[in-house]
Amino acid sequence: MGYVVVISLPMILLILIIAIACYLLGRARGRTETTSFPMPYGPPAPPPPVQAQVQAQNQEKPAV
Repeated sequence: MGYVVVISLPMILLILIIAIACYLLGRARGRTETTSFPMPYGPPAPPPPVQAQVQAQNQEKPAV
């Protein structure tokens, strides 16, 4: 039982250290990428005017 603890405890600590390091490095890299690269797309297009939608709906309705 002692052999398992001696082998597994350092491995668990090593994996935890690697995981924390990857998390911190990835977070730092992500923050630098967001500030250095502009957005590839512009702002969203505005919606069409409401009057044009109402006129289009009135034209599609058949006369009764």
